[in-house]
Amino acid sequence: MQHKHIQLKQQRDVGEMITTYFEFFKQNFKPFLNIFISYNGIFILGFLGVSYLLVTGFVGAFSAPTGFGIENDPSNYIAFLVAGSLGFLLLFLITAILNYSLAAVYMIQYEANKGEAVDKRKVWEVVKQNLGKIALFIVLMMLMYIGVMVVGVIISFIPLLGTFAYYIMILAYTSWMGLSFMAMINDNKEVTDAFGEGWKLLRKFFWKSVLSNLVIGMLLGILMMVVLMVPGILIGIYAFHSLDTGVDLANSPVSNVVWTLALSLVLILYTINQSLAQFVNGILYYSLHEETYNEATRERIDNIGAGE
Repeated sequence: MQHKHIQLKQQRDVGEMITTYFEFFKQNFKPFLNIFISYNGIFILGFLGVSYLLVTGFVGAFSAPTGFGIENDPSNYIAFLVAGSLGFLLLFLITAILNYSLAAVYMIQYEANKGEAVDKRKVWEVVKQNLGKIALFIVLMMLMYIGVMVVGVIISFIPLLGTFAYYIMILAYTSWMGLSFMAMINDNKEVTDAFGEGWKLLRKFFWKSVLSNLVIGMLLGILMMVVLMVPGILIGIYAFHSLDTGVDLANSPVSNVVWTLALSLVLILYTINQSLAQFVNGILYYSLHEETYNEATRERIDNIGAGE
């Protein structure tokens, strides 16, 4: 299906990038969601299982010592809670890597197709071809994140300025990782070369990178809160009605199902949000890359010259 193509390889200021992001979001959310569901189906089921373990473990561990649980010994519930927590961490890492990759490759395929629909099989094929580099990139990214957090904790002790500097550093780190990942996949660079290219773009356009991630990140956070508001209100009404009618929420099978579905929804929306956040750095990468190298501009000039 032919869409109006949004030219990504174009120099933009922060305001234009925000506008472009939401134009891209509006046009591509549904097609990308189809890809997301196709390759995250098993993980969505996994989040349901993990949510059940977390809810059962938390509610049971909380109610057992007070005598409201089915068992007064909370050890079984604690085991559920630990298993759910470990399962969540594992699923979080896998889905973070997968959806970070899917979002980046989707943008690359979108730009290459010039408005044609993105083939989900092609997206997955590119991800598979780069699995080794992606795995190494994620490992190095996590190691660097530990270093960033250590530095962040140290500088956060500085009153006011330390907290401000800490958040700027986190935004800069997020921008650097997103730009580097795009450079690795889009330009087929080695991992270390990609980090170098991302650092070069970040250093040259530091405030543009930080402000773009800050503003769009805040807007995405507001969007997520609005999406969660409706089920949150419904669950609040259910909880109030249950307490008002004397339902034992700790031992009610219905309440366990409700809390499990609610937690699963939050976890699934969070994984989608990871992909939407990488779209920010995709648009940022194409803009900064074009502003640095002018490849698309030179190509358009050459095409005009060839047509004369």
